[in-house]
Amino acid sequence: MVRAMSNVDGSFWRDRPVFVTGATGLLGSWLTKALHDAHAEVVVLVRDWVPGSELCRSGVLEQLRVVRGELCDQALVERILGEYEVNTVLHVGAQALVPVANRNPVSTFESNIRGTWTLLEACRRSPTVKQIVVASSDKAYGEQEDLPYREDAPLKGRYPYDASKACADLLAQSYWATFQLPVVVARCGNLYGGGDLNWNRIIPGTIRSLIRRERPVVRSDGSLVRDYFYVEDGASAYMTLAQRLAEERALAGEAFNFSNEQPISVLELVRAMLTLMEAEGVEPLILNQAPHEIPRQYLSALKARERLGWRARFSLEEGLRRTIRWYRDFFHEPSASRQVGG
Repeated sequence: MVRAMSNVDGSFWRDRPVFVTGATGLLGSWLTKALHDAHAEVVVLVRDWVPGSELCRSGVLEQLRVVRGELCDQALVERILGEYEVNTVLHVGAQALVPVANRNPVSTFESNIRGTWTLLEACRRSPTVKQIVVASSDKAYGEQEDLPYREDAPLKGRYPYDASKACADLLAQSYWATFQLPVVVARCGNLYGGGDLNWNRIIPGTIRSLIRRERPVVRSDGSLVRDYFYVEDGASAYMTLAQRLAEERALAGEAFNFSNEQPISVLELVRAMLTLMEAEGVEPLILNQAPHEIPRQYLSALKARERLGWRARFSLEEGLRRTIRWYRDFFHEPSASRQVGG
């Protein structure tokens, strides 16, 4: 809940008309719940009904202004911004799966690139929109030798998902540079938390396997190093960024990294979950079948700490504990100490 977010001023959000894209996704669900807890007037655009999402399961979706439709429908987006007199836009809607992007690049480009320019153009034509936060990703940086990534590093996304996020990032910067649209960019590490129903992702997939007493599957060789960023910290990052943009317009056009700055390999991450779920004897099944993956990617959040006063509240261990609890409840596991067999 937002009252637990030390970076967020609840009074700022009270009665503020906010438009959220991607509200039934992982980040969108927790972000929208936090906005609702802060008494914002939240409007969400929903394409697909996702009954297992945190937003639906919590019952919060029923208390929001919900518009059904596609983000690429510019007339619809303009109607939403106009009729609801939207002040703040948080754009987290995207096709967010790397394997899906590799299989279906065009649909990913449609969602992530066209969807972004549609939203930005609608915001440009709106007289009420004052703050816009656009979701980019650490993937927008592509593969680089200088780690951790800092915001002044070039965007070198090469593969379909990476390129789509780099394009969305550059579009946001372009709308600031050309039209002075009040937009900022958020670049997060790999988000995780309760409500992620994409089971080929390493954290929800591993937890589900262990709950079912199955061996967890690692698609890569396990050596890939990443940031894993707890979703409630992600929600507070977006809200803090929008709030600070309202207070300091000079932030417009800038990008900010958000991370708990605890990079870890995939195999180390899986072993941490095995320990937390009391299943240390289980050996993961390593497929070594993950093409087009960058070996090492992680972020510096120094700029966010210094410029925004933002800090991650959850360590990786605490974030994993909270996530495991969510999935145990989701799958109605009767005992938290249930052993996992081979």
